Amino acid sequence: MNIQEQYMREALLEAQRACEEGEIPVGAVVVQDNNIIARAHNTRERNHDPLGHAELSALSMAAEVLGGWRLDDCDLYVTLEPCPMCAGAILNARLRRVYFGAYDEVMGAVGSKFNLFYDYRWPTPIHFAGGILEEDCRTVLQSFFRSRREK
Repeated sequence: MNIQEQYMREALLEAQRACEEGEIPVGAVVVQDNNIIARAHNTRERNHDPLGHAELSALSMAAEVLGGWRLDDCDLYVTLEPCPMCAGAILNARLRRVYFGAYDEVMGAVGSKFNLFYDYRWPTPIHFAGGILEEDCRTVLQSFFRSRREK
């Protein structure tokens, strides 16, 4: 297992926690110097908060741990391609790299619908890779929605 898969497995654990709480199962971890400094999962339903995305929570936690909003020496691993809101937050936090699992054909803002990271006008480019443990990440989401439809 390579390092990206190792950290994506940690994000998948967070996605599973979200699923157990009745949340859409998306998980994220922030890594600095090969250490996970923040981990989070979706909390929109529990907190009645449209901002309760795994990425946003993980970025906030990482900023708190580091004592500043610039996360330019950090990488984000998230089980689902970031939406426009999260992609904007990632750009603003100046993350170094983003790795995601499943592509999001509905709200994906890092390649599926459009790509906010490709805009040359941003002051700092964000390097990214999608499809890390894609099948595992997609399966968690599909199982969640299948169980919801059956209820």
